[in-house]
Amino acid sequence: MQLPKSEGFPAEGAEEETGAHEGPSGSSSPLKQSKEAVNPSSPFAQSARAIHDLRAALRHDFRAILQSSPLWMRKGIGTIEKRQQTSGTRTPNEKFRRLSAAFASLSSKAMRAGMTGIKKARPLKLRSWKGLVALLPLLGLLIVASVLTWALKDVPWQEIADGSMKPVIVLETADGEPLVRQGPYQGPYAGYEQFPPHLVDAVLSIEDRRFMDHHGIDLKGIARALIRNFQAGSVVQGGSTITQQLIKLQYLESDRTLKRKIQELVIAFWLEWKLGKQEILTRYLNSVYLGSGATGMPAAARIYFNKDIGALDIPESAMLAGLLKAPSQLNPIDNFEGARQRTATVLDAMAANGKLTPQEADAAKNEFAELHPTTPTPRSGSWFADWISPQASEIAGSSPGSTTVRTTLVPRLQEIAERVVRHALDEEGKARGASQAAMVAMTPDGAVVAMVGGHDYKTSQFNRAVTAMRQPGSTFKLFVYYAALKKGLSLSDQVLDGPIELNGWSPQNFGGGYRGWVTLAEAFARSLNAATAALAQEVGLDSVAAAAKELGINAALTTAPALSLGASEVSLLDLTGAYASVRLGKSPVEPWGIIEFQASGQPRGFRVGAQVPAAIDLSPYQPDLLALLQLVVERGTGRDADPGMFAAGKTGTSQDNRDAWFVGFTDALVAGVWVGNDDDAPMKGVTGGALPARIWREFMQAAMAEPAPQIDPDTGMMTSEENAAPSCNITACSRSYRSFRASDCTYQPYYGARRLCEK
Repeated sequence: MQLPKSEGFPAEGAEEETGAHEGPSGSSSPLKQSKEAVNPSSPFAQSARAIHDLRAALRHDFRAILQSSPLWMRKGIGTIEKRQQTSGTRTPNEKFRRLSAAFASLSSKAMRAGMTGIKKARPLKLRSWKGLVALLPLLGLLIVASVLTWALKDVPWQEIADGSMKPVIVLETADGEPLVRQGPYQGPYAGYEQFPPHLVDAVLSIEDRRFMDHHGIDLKGIARALIRNFQAGSVVQGGSTITQQLIKLQYLESDRTLKRKIQELVIAFWLEWKLGKQEILTRYLNSVYLGSGATGMPAAARIYFNKDIGALDIPESAMLAGLLKAPSQLNPIDNFEGARQRTATVLDAMAANGKLTPQEADAAKNEFAELHPTTPTPRSGSWFADWISPQASEIAGSSPGSTTVRTTLVPRLQEIAERVVRHALDEEGKARGASQAAMVAMTPDGAVVAMVGGHDYKTSQFNRAVTAMRQPGSTFKLFVYYAALKKGLSLSDQVLDGPIELNGWSPQNFGGGYRGWVTLAEAFARSLNAATAALAQEVGLDSVAAAAKELGINAALTTAPALSLGASEVSLLDLTGAYASVRLGKSPVEPWGIIEFQASGQPRGFRVGAQVPAAIDLSPYQPDLLALLQLVVERGTGRDADPGMFAAGKTGTSQDNRDAWFVGFTDALVAGVWVGNDDDAPMKGVTGGALPARIWREFMQAAMAEPAPQIDPDTGMMTSEENAAPSCNITACSRSYRSFRASDCTYQPYYGARRLCEK
């Protein structure tokens, strides 16, 4: 018979360089002949010849495949077939994809050849079975290769080789300290040289002491684990190496299937060959979960000890290594005794492994007894972190690795804000029917330095300072009087405070009664509703809405008569930003929270700052607006807010005391306070001049006890800093260029290399 001519299959009669097949005459077939000569033209002879040619073809194709196969596969198969090489064989370029195609082609050809032989052959005699037995090793290899192809076809080899790291956003406070969020937290990726040697020793001693000796799979470790598990009658020890654990963490699903086990086995060998020990260990230490929301050793060092990874000592390193077994159960903050016992086990393992002397291990155990792992103070700014994280993620984009983002949060002011809000609600909240409060503090240019979104972040992560939309009450009157000043009215002009009906709506003053003709200054200071509604009708509701937009209110505003008294809902963040416009003398002030950022691998960082410039000059109206707001604190409804220094602001109370506000500023800080209930239930007589005003006063008194932070809006840096980074206006650049990439502030022009965006 004659096999189809194709690459890797010689036609009948073609010689191989080995001389194993010499043609029809004088043939020395590997199939041993019986004593009786076999007729070459008989069906049996043709079948034997077909089997012989098939073996030669299979051998030829496997030789070509082996040339492009991994070293471990070539060694394994080479022990079975060590024959001569065939010249002119093409070597596939892509290992696993071409290997899969070759095996599929090979199986098809083998089946065709086998079927041809079966059709021509008579019932097999004993001597033909000897040839089939000779084929069994090769057929076994074919089965193994087919299984490997099936299992490995969807493995992301290139991603694993490149070590593509997920984008990690590392937030910092204004002074450069880590801002650790509640919940999941991952610190910056650390290089191998950044991990202290005793941490590496601790991890290897307790998790994989033969890590430096095996090639991804520790057969001795597996055997030892099987024996101990059998003796214990349950699973008490695992046999997975660190390489296998890394594969489970980053590259494979957690399901226990044959396919995944095969993938884990092959990838383990491949990773060892491709990456080496240091890179495998570095990836593992950066990606393992260690409890309390910490992913990676750098994050755990910050969460438990508020330290950089390189500053860990021996007891601390042993504790983190011990967490690898059961991070949630051995969390030292919740289960210190369990963590202590596990740390002692790790220290004993280090001593047994020769990494510590028994005396050093005992000393480390005594030191650990004095440790008190706690969460770092900056972690309290979680409402702020929740607000700023989407903006930080937009900056980082899909760039792999770490992007460090320095924010405007000042830990000292954040701690003060949380303390005064919590204290006020704990002391007066229940009696007054107030369950929640929120607070925002910023510099006059809009840099948010503190943010409190509720009573307790652990109980409720809803950010009432940013997301909640509530009626601002009389704090909205600022925009009515600003519109009046723009129409040419003065503070000494008079307006009638008396009964008024507007489309069936009749506003009344708090406490009842009317004062007749009053100046605009008195109407504002006393927060007279009827006078303000009449003034709004005079200047026009459209003008009032436009004035609010001009100062920075972004919410949708209705032009119904009740707009003048705060019937349209706004957020505390927007309202505080509008008051910051008055203090700054320019508008609109858009609250912002990112000073600068730097992506890993980039030679420099970029400052961000305010993305929307305050372009409208308020200087013609600022003195009168300041006088109105200052009068409220000195002689009006906001007297309880007086901190004993320059202060200006406005109280606000919505209908039925559902919302109570105070928004105002000192020389250096602008702050807004809201008090109310999530279910919009009325409070018991709480007004803006009471509980919110007192919260505002206590915050300002504590905050101004030390010099307030000064952040330059032009450089985006603290005034004490030098060498400002170049600016990157992400908003303007992303709008101008589709190809804009925030991580390095560049865009791709039609020709040439990427360019820095200088918008």
